[in-house]
Amino acid sequence: MTAFPTDRTVIVTGAVSERGIGRATADYLAERGWNIGVIDIDDAACKAAAKELAEKHGIKAHGAGADVSDEASVRAAIDGIEAELPQLVALANIAGVSSPVPYLELDAAEWDRVLSINLNGVHYATRRVAESMVKNRVGRIVNISSVSAQRGGGTFSKTPYSVAKAGVIGLTRATARELGPYDITVNAISPGPIDTDIMGGTLSEERKDELVKDLVVNRVGSTRDIAAAISFLIGEDAGYISGQTLNVDGGLYMH
Repeated sequence: MTAFPTDRTVIVTGAVSERGIGRATADYLAERGWNIGVIDIDDAACKAAAKELAEKHGIKAHGAGADVSDEASVRAAIDGIEAELPQLVALANIAGVSSPVPYLELDAAEWDRVLSINLNGVHYATRRVAESMVKNRVGRIVNISSVSAQRGGGTFSKTPYSVAKAGVIGLTRATARELGPYDITVNAISPGPIDTDIMGGTLSEERKDELVKDLVVNRVGSTRDIAAAISFLIGEDAGYISGQTLNVDGGLYMH
């Protein structure tokens, strides 16, 4: 097992939205001493978020805009982050979009949009960081899937979202197997209902009450719940965990 460098970097995709899992994760990890690479669609917003994280937590941060559905864009962003920050040790693949379109109303453009961001984007970022992690013989990758992948939907987003997130679980397992010999772990997190805007806007108290009826924990999840799980899985003490899907869903899906 290769030890982590003292000065280490994690790249977080989808890390700009103030109410999103990505921004909460970047903040949580920066608070714990990680240097942060911020990737999102808007370059200026990425740089502003990185500046704020650096000033707030006294760490190094660098933002780089990228369309995660475009491999060249992703590679360029990660190249730029690596040039500016200490050794890349971890990646949190969080960027994603929802899709409430019913299956019988679904067209090819919507299908392609969701899969290109939610599945291809995870592959592109993983493929690029793996090159650096293999050279360094250490790495942690965490991908965000969804309970929708395991239950076949039944949430705000419909079929293409469930398909993409199921693909993320398959990608997680296959890459865990191939990258394991290089001391790289790859895991997924399947969130349940989380209070973010991706579920169609800010959740009203009435909507939260409806969601809680399906849970064994008497509340909707927070972005911090997911950030804490990511923090554990990218940590040095999680080196014997790989190829797994951790459900952080209030007991919605038990298996």
